[in-house]
Order: sequence, then C-alpha cells, then structure tokens
Amino acid sequence: MTKYHINQVDSPFWAFAIHDGHQIEEELMPYMRLSETERLREEDPFTAAMAELPINQFIGGSSRFQLDINRNLENAIYLTPEQAWGLHVWNQLPEAEVNRLQKEHAMIYQEIEALIERTIAQFGFFFIFDIHSYNAKREGPTEEIDKDANPQINLGTAFIQPKWRHLIDLFIESFQKETLDGETIDIRENVKFKGGYLNQHLNNQFGQSGCVISIEFRKDFMDEWTGVPDPSKITACKQLLLNSLKTLTHYFENDRKE
Repeated sequence: MTKYHINQVDSPFWAFAIHDGHQIEEELMPYMRLSETERLREEDPFTAAMAELPINQFIGGSSRFQLDINRNLENAIYLTPEQAWGLHVWNQLPEAEVNRLQKEHAMIYQEIEALIERTIAQFGFFFIFDIHSYNAKREGPTEEIDKDANPQINLGTAFIQPKWRHLIDLFIESFQKETLDGETIDIRENVKFKGGYLNQHLNNQFGQSGCVISIEFRKDFMDEWTGVPDPSKITACKQLLLNSLKTLTHYFENDRKE
C-alpha cells in the first residue's frame, strides 16, 4: 500500500508534503529500474521537516516513483520516460499492479476530499501549504544556478480563485519581510511550476471556501545531486512558513471580510 501519515489538530490550516516519501513497496522492487540515488533526486526530501507546523499535516511516505498523487490518474504511475524526466522507471510493471495503484490513487483523493470537507464544516474555510522543492542544477552538480529563471521560492497560484488574491499577496509580503540564505527573498508566482494536480483539483472543487498554495523551495537547502542536507537552511525555510502562518492566522481571525 502507498504510505502516508495524517496528523490532525484543531486548525483550519493544513501542511502537505506529498513528495517527501522515499519508500518503494518490497513487492514492487523487482520491477524498479532506478537506484535510490536516482529516485531521491526527483523527490522532495526534507519537506516533511518544513511541514512540521502546529497545524494539520499530510505527509507522504511512499516515493512519487511508486505513485505520484500530485498527478492525475493517467499520469500518477510513471510508465513512460516522458512522464519522468526521461527516466525509465519500471521494467514491465504488471497490469494488475498498475490497476491496484490507480485504485489507491482514487482512494487517497477520496480521503483528502473528506478531510477538507470536514475542515470547512468545522471552520468555514481551509488553507493548504502544499510544500515542495525543485532542482535548479539540471546539467550537473557544478552548474551555476540561473537565478533569473529559478527563483528561491516559486509559488503555484494559477488555479486559485480570484477571491483569494489578497490572501496570496499577504503570503508573499510575509516572505519579503525576511531574508533567506542572507538574501532578500526572491519569491515569484508560476515561473517554474503553476501547481500540480492536487493543487488544481482541490482549488477547483473547494475554491469558494479556501485555497491551496504550492510552495516550491529551490533546493538550496541541500546538495541536489548527493542528497546531503544543510539543516540550518531547512530550519530557515520552516521558519518562513511559520511566519506566514502567523500572518494568515491573523488575517482570518481579525481582518477577513465576508
């Protein structure tokens, strides 16, 4: 079974780290062509640590190379290289396993939808921090990062309903008051990514009651080729999320206008 962990508290806010996971089912390993290192490079390690906020949490345990719940059903299993950055992921994955994983995808989405529905019923709104990371050194470990094309933080906001524009602006302002890695934070919208299927699906289905904002940290907090982390930078990313949470909480408690 595809593994994930849900931690619920009394809050309208959620932190999702759906690509943090690295596990592959033992039964599927004979069909897996990629090494652990190859998988790790395209996963989002340490995003679960960033998601350790005092709010509800949904943390992925299984690798996106087993089942990617940030893709629609047809693309959630990487059966072709075009679906996986040119990588050949599976060696003749049996159709029965494909069908089983697709059923799990549908079940997971049913569970997520139920969680958000309950959150809305309790609080009247919801907000999801959809936390990811991305590679900026595609050509090799010594490549100079093109900072014009690769912001420190990319926000996926393309599918958020216009009624939440003020909320996005507040979110961005909370980051721009801080620094990251000694620099004024370069945070931009929809440059590298506009938001994955989870973002699109939940914003479309529940967008009148809240929003999902996808937060893609450039992998400055780790060596994206070796996987070695910089704990102080991971902590700094988490602190930025905590600060933004305070800003959004204040907005909903004091400034929100119906």
